[in-house]
Amino acid sequence: MELNDFMESLLNLAPWIILIYALLVAVGGVVGYIQAKSKVSLILGLASGLVLFAAWWLYRETPTIGIGIGSVMAIALLGVFVMRYIKTKSFMPAGLMSILSGVVGLALTSCWLNLPSS
Repeated sequence: MELNDFMESLLNLAPWIILIYALLVAVGGVVGYIQAKSKVSLILGLASGLVLFAAWWLYRETPTIGIGIGSVMAIALLGVFVMRYIKTKSFMPAGLMSILSGVVGLALTSCWLNLPSS
């Protein structure tokens, strides 16, 4: 598989990556509230999930904006989860979400940089 074929496949997957990541982030916030009674996790998880859902929605009309918002959110959440992992030294959930956010951020940023010019 050539790089161009890989990027085309990744671009086709981008809306699904954004949508699944949005759901995981939002559900993670709810789980954080249920398990640890963390209102901060609930509010930030749902707010981040909502912004990512908006990115998915915007992608349908303007892929550049949707992927851009998704990339920024994934990179911002990467920072949040890395700081939490450093503080807690606990793989769940901070370590896992750090890895997931890094992979999503890398994938979406790669898509954004390789979007065809209009």
